[in-house]
Amino acid sequence: MVFADSHAHLADSAFVDDVDDVIVRARAAGARALICIGESPTAALRAQALAARHVGEMFHTCGVHPYDAMTWDASRDADAIREAVARGAVAVGECGLDSTYEHASMVQQRHVLEAQCELAAELQRPLVLHTRGAETETLEFLHLARTAHVRGVLHCFTGSHSLLAAGLDAGWYVSFSGIVTFSKWSDDDAIRLVPSDRLLVESDAPYLAPVPHRGTRNEPAFVARTLARIAAVRDTDLETLGYQTLVNTARFFGISSLIESSDPSADSL
Repeated sequence: MVFADSHAHLADSAFVDDVDDVIVRARAAGARALICIGESPTAALRAQALAARHVGEMFHTCGVHPYDAMTWDASRDADAIREAVARGAVAVGECGLDSTYEHASMVQQRHVLEAQCELAAELQRPLVLHTRGAETETLEFLHLARTAHVRGVLHCFTGSHSLLAAGLDAGWYVSFSGIVTFSKWSDDDAIRLVPSDRLLVESDAPYLAPVPHRGTRNEPAFVARTLARIAAVRDTDLETLGYQTLVNTARFFGISSLIESSDPSADSL
C-alpha cells in the first residue's frame, strides 16, 4: 500500500529528537508524500528546512493558525507567506476559524483568514482550512473563497453534512484524520459522501492518533490505520484507496513531480 499524509506537524517540538526516524517509519508504512504544515511563519521555516532534507517526499506550507490570529501583522505575516511560497510552499495554511478556545475573537479570526484567502488567490496556492465550532462563519467564508476562485481542503473534517456539501460544491477537498477510528465517531455517511477524487487522509501528527494508538504521540505511519477504517466504510480496496489519496494529494497541492511518479508499485518517489 502507498498513501499520502496530507497534513502533519512534523516541525512541531514533539518530533525534535527523532523526526528522521518518524519519516523512515512513515516510508516503511507506505507513505510516499508528507505535507508538513507550517501553522506559523516560524513553524514554516522549520517545515521548509525539513522538506529540504527530504526532497521529493516532503512538502511544506505556511500560514497563521486561528489560535495565533491575535498576533497577525498584515505586512510582516503576508510577506512571510509570500516568501515561503517563493521557497516552494505548496499551500497557504493552516488557517481558519475556531471558537473552542478564546485565543482570538471571531472577528479577528475572520479578518486574518480573509487576508490569507487573498494571499492564496494572489499566489495561486490552495488553502488548508481549520474549522471548529464556527460552522456558520465557515459557510460564509466558503462563499467568499469561491468568489475569489480559491480552492482548499476542509482539514480534519468533523462538520455537518451541510458544511460538507458546501465545501464539495465549491470544489474543495475533504480530509479525514484518526478521529474516524474513535468510538465517539458516528458519521460514516460523511466518509461515504466524499467523491473518491476529492478525498484526502491525514495524521495531524502529533495529535489525534488513531485507534489502537490513541493517547500516544501520533505520526504519519499511523495513517495506515485511518485508511483501513475509511476503506471499510466505503467498501473499497485498501490499496486502491491509499493510491487514490496519493494522486489526490498531488493534484490538490499541485505537485506535478509526485503525479508523474505515482506508481503504486514504486518503493519511493
